[in-house]
Amino acid sequence: MLAGGALLVDYTLTVAVSISSGADAFIAAFPALYNHKVLIACLLVIIILILNLRGVTDSATVLSFPVYLFIFGMLILIGYGAFKVVTGQTTPEVHASIGTAVPGVTLFLLLRAFSSGASSLTGIEAISNAVMDFKDPAPKNAVKTLIAMGTILALMLVGIVGLSYWYGIVPKLQTTVLSQLAAHVFGQNVAFYFIQASTVCILILAANTGFTAFPLLAANMAQDKYMPHMFTVRGDRLGYSNSMIILGGVAIVLIMLFKGRTDSLIPLYATGVFIPFTLAQYGMVVKWVKERPKGWFFKLIANAIGGTITLIVFMIFLITKFSQVWPILIFLPLVVMGLLRIRTHYHNIAEELRTDNFFKAMRHVDKNLALIPVSSVSSIVDKSIAYAKMTSDHIIAVHVSFDEHQDQKMLEKWQARYPNIRLVMLHSQYRSVVKPLARFIDKIRSKAENDRFVITVIVPQFITNKTWQNLLHNQTGILLRWTLFYQKNCILAMIPLKLKK
Repeated sequence: MLAGGALLVDYTLTVAVSISSGADAFIAAFPALYNHKVLIACLLVIIILILNLRGVTDSATVLSFPVYLFIFGMLILIGYGAFKVVTGQTTPEVHASIGTAVPGVTLFLLLRAFSSGASSLTGIEAISNAVMDFKDPAPKNAVKTLIAMGTILALMLVGIVGLSYWYGIVPKLQTTVLSQLAAHVFGQNVAFYFIQASTVCILILAANTGFTAFPLLAANMAQDKYMPHMFTVRGDRLGYSNSMIILGGVAIVLIMLFKGRTDSLIPLYATGVFIPFTLAQYGMVVKWVKERPKGWFFKLIANAIGGTITLIVFMIFLITKFSQVWPILIFLPLVVMGLLRIRTHYHNIAEELRTDNFFKAMRHVDKNLALIPVSSVSSIVDKSIAYAKMTSDHIIAVHVSFDEHQDQKMLEKWQARYPNIRLVMLHSQYRSVVKPLARFIDKIRSKAENDRFVITVIVPQFITNKTWQNLLHNQTGILLRWTLFYQKNCILAMIPLKLKK
């Protein structure tokens, strides 16, 4: 539950962080829009949400192009930047040379830098999660893809860091390191805007991993009764639309709360993401100890080292960023408690809905009392009484009166048409129909010798021919349903009368 809750939170933060970073890249190209950063980020979330609601196939086709465009742009940027350095077209910024001793650097500071870097590599597990989607042989193709991605990532990281060091680029509030590097290498031209556009697209693609993984995880947990069943319902495009809409809404709320600041969102994301990583690694250690297959010891060592590293990274984030990440220490336990409460609720419902419990309860029912709220003598009352005679042992009609002078007329009409049906007159001082009827039901129940009876409230309901005609009628039937729905041993039966004109 802790791993599942942490992943649900982190997939939401993945969307918020990636979209906020994409908004940063967009603002770097158009600095005049800096004050509208939150609005731009929210619009990007809505766009990626609509794209996913269109269907997995459509989104995968559209979002495959940014990958190639971004890699192409980065290779051109690094290649051209390296060419300018080698040919002496650029002058390096004055800074300490590589290898110069820096005072104050400790092991803890190096570990903190390592943990910050580790958080940027958390997306590579997406390949492991999607091995079944590769062509056969799927495991080998997944390994090749992972190697290719790692190689591309290493080349781009080394190239960007090296060029940034050469140009003396440092982080700034209203722009990104990558946009500064592109401006130094290309200048403010078409190539610069191409780099920014491909960066925005690739970050939106990173956000799309949240829209892919969150619905699947929520559906799996819902099947095990730990999440609402609504997360297992697929939309008309065969995607988990409910999960996507909720994920997009929560991501927008996070972006607005943190004002689109990536530096505030990333510590929360990184702290939470290393919890399931650590649990997964140590869970594999337990698996190898229990099963002990061939070569299990070396696998155990590998997972133990991995779990220790991710645990160290988690503790470093927790210690150094405590002022920023403390909410997750409160929120995660609440998520786990919520998941367990949901599971308990579904378990209780299953117990109550067991057929043997139902028949056991029905054996103790002595009689069925039918109550028919009536406002006048009409054909719909005829239908209600006919239905009551087929289903109930005793029938009582209830008329809520607002005018004592009209009571006698109503009583005379009733006795003339339904002499064998008892009519109870309830006077309402505040012209309310629902409350007097609810009190009447409570009074019947309180005077009963036991609970071994069922009250069926038969509510006549007009069905108008035109939708706008509903405005011309009071909605007493709806109010009765809302009020009586929670009454003990109370059954609601709606008797519709379809109007032809």
